[in-house]
Amino acid sequence: MSKRYYYEPAAGHGLPHDPLNAIIGPRPIGWIASRSQQGARNLAPYSFFNCFNYRPPIIGFASSGWKDSVQNILETKEFVWNLTTRELAERMNETSASLPHGEDEFLHAGLTAVAGRKVKASLVAESPVNFECRLSQCIQLTAADGSAINSWLVLGEVVAVHIDESLLKEGVYQTALAKPVLRAGGPSAYYTIDEEQRFDLIRPDAR
Repeated sequence: MSKRYYYEPAAGHGLPHDPLNAIIGPRPIGWIASRSQQGARNLAPYSFFNCFNYRPPIIGFASSGWKDSVQNILETKEFVWNLTTRELAERMNETSASLPHGEDEFLHAGLTAVAGRKVKASLVAESPVNFECRLSQCIQLTAADGSAINSWLVLGEVVAVHIDESLLKEGVYQTALAKPVLRAGGPSAYYTIDEEQRFDLIRPDAR
């Protein structure tokens, strides 16, 4: 076996940058739009995001600390996920700015807010895919010893899906064509994908 770098996270990693985010990557971006009970819009990207169930479809993101997104979603029980594409990457990044409470990230990043059909939270009109979601669970994470961590996992059931029809070829969604942006390691690394990187595997029980 090759020489391995070993560390125990509780004692620190001893490297210039924590490798965890680079190892668990690339990761989809949770570009989450929410709305306060008073109607104030919020839009923020989360790098801990994924899909967790088919039927019903459940997606979720984790927030390090109690952010406006979490507060809004607990108040209104709804949110919208928006696909980040390469064309939208810079504007997505702008929505991560620490703005004064209540300031609209849609306006700050020059994005168009469109009303959802099933929820009151807004869609990013420029994004080619949007999921309207209703809150299913909000879970405070804990360490192995049971102690509470200041991190919150928000899970939502997808109740409506919007897809730009240019991304559908003979009814099949074309992942690479959308040029999704994926978060990687380090403070600034992102990736996208293209069709040349594709390969196919058939599950053994489907052969």
